Formats: sequence, structure tokens, C-alpha cells
Amino acid sequence: MAAARSQAADAQANRGRGDATRERLLTAAVELLEEGGYAAATVAAIAERGGVAAGALYRHFPSKAELFVEVFRSVAEQELADLYEASSAPGTTVDKLDAIVREFTGNALAQPRLAWALGYEPVDPLVDAERLAYRQTYRERLAELLRRGIEAGELPEQDAELAAASLIGAISEALVNPLSPVRSERASDEQTIAAISAFCRRAVGA
Repeated sequence: MAAARSQAADAQANRGRGDATRERLLTAAVELLEEGGYAAATVAAIAERGGVAAGALYRHFPSKAELFVEVFRSVAEQELADLYEASSAPGTTVDKLDAIVREFTGNALAQPRLAWALGYEPVDPLVDAERLAYRQTYRERLAELLRRGIEAGELPEQDAELAAASLIGAISEALVNPLSPVRSERASDEQTIAAISAFCRRAVGA
């Protein structure tokens, strides 16, 4: 019985160490993406920063692509949590729309290199599929907010799904130059956020 308990404790300790190593590798990948995009986030660089041998990385992630899927998923889940919080704050539909747009654009502009890597750089199809899933979830939540605004008479009648998809596309395009590593001269972050927010309000008839 004691031996069995000891084996179980050892197994749990090993899982704990494995989870800690996995988290270190994910953190290392995010940091390298912030610093130089996918070109900087090589397996060797991630493993070195995570404190493991390059070959050991594959014990936690079957491939580099699946590592980046996990990176994207962790960042996207936090972003969606922030957007949910913004949409749940007191105020009118327009107030909440403004809060969501400001939260999304503000987060992207605060970490431009990471946002560019996750949103715009060419990636493995596995990561691209994760991008599409995130955009769909974001669109559905935004469409639900617009529907509530329409039902409350705060917004004019419109196709909420199409309007939400159009807003996401417009925001994504508007952020290309501000986030680009080779961007030209641009407005300040606050001016950019204010301009995108104003456009989104007008686009839905607010």
C-alpha cells in the first residue's frame, strides 16, 4: 500500500514538473514572438529560453505547429475573456461596443509585434485554423451584442451577423499599418483607437 502511494505521488510530481515545463515553453514562445515574430521563435530558441534541450520540447508538443496552436489559443482565450468583461460592463449597447473595440485595438497596439505575428504573419494551416475559430467566436459575441442593441431600439434594424463580420474585417484592415513591423508614419495609439471606435459606431448606425 505504501509503495503504491509512493508511486502515485511520484507520478503526480512528474506530471507537475511536466506541466511547469510546458508552461515555460509557452511563455518562451510568446516572448520570442513579441521580440521578433515567427522568425525569432525557432524550436532551438524556444527550448533554450524554456530551459530544456531542443529534443525535449517534442515531449510536450508533437510539432512546432502544435506549440504555436497552443500559444495562439492561450492568447486568444485571454483576449476573449477581456472582451466578455467589456461587453458585460454597465451601459448602453453603444457603450459596450465602444469598450470592446477599445479593448481589442488597445491590446493589439500595446503588443504590436505579437499581434502582428498572431494575426497577420503566414502560418502553418493548424495555426490558421485556430485563427479562423477565434474570429468566428469573436464575430458571434459581437453579433449577439448588436442583436441586443437592435431589440432594445438602440441600433437600427440590420443583419447583426453581417455587421459583426464587417466590423471585424474593418478593424483588422485598419490595424495593418499600425501593427506592421515595417509600418510607415502613423497616428498615436490613442488617435488610432479613437478613429476605429468612431468608425464602428457609425457603421452600425449608432
